[in-house]
Amino acid sequence: MAPHPQRRRRSEDRREQIIDEALKTFADNGYHGASIAEIAARCGLSQPGLLHYFPNKAALLAAVLDYRDRLDYDRLGFSQQLRGKDALERLAVLVEHNMHVPGLVRLFTVVTSEAVTTDHPARDWVVNRYRTFETYLAGALEDGITDGTIRPEVDTRAVARQIFAMMDGLQLQWLLEPDSVDMAQLFRAYVDGLIERISA
Repeated sequence: MAPHPQRRRRSEDRREQIIDEALKTFADNGYHGASIAEIAARCGLSQPGLLHYFPNKAALLAAVLDYRDRLDYDRLGFSQQLRGKDALERLAVLVEHNMHVPGLVRLFTVVTSEAVTTDHPARDWVVNRYRTFETYLAGALEDGITDGTIRPEVDTRAVARQIFAMMDGLQLQWLLEPDSVDMAQLFRAYVDGLIERISA
């Protein structure tokens, strides 16, 4: 028998609340520094109450990272493959947007830094995320080569990796000194210079 719609809605609302509080906690303390007890308390739940929704901390982290991925998927417009310089422009828009969601940026920076250890539960997510974005962006640049807007000798994989290194480095600097680092302006200048260098 299917659960009553109102009860199902309450359950979904509670899951969203847990994910939201877990995101903040992981962003503030990292995965290893966060505790199920703290997240449960922030949600007004007991530990067993939280574990009713997520069986362990690794499962909760996976839900938080999935939530963050879905946000990026929507913002980057993965439903359509952008071509050439349009993909770079979209990244500049994403960086500008990220300045309004410091919690998500902090979560990403903390978790990806921790995930360099082989036993971290988010390691596969981080590795796959970089591979997915690199493939997506390299494909967009290769489409630009095909339509004649990008120079044919451009190493699209190398450019994609350089772009993500720039994004990650700027995010770290911005998190450390948000009042003196204009992440969006610096990345926009970088993208404009890159477009000028690789354009046919």
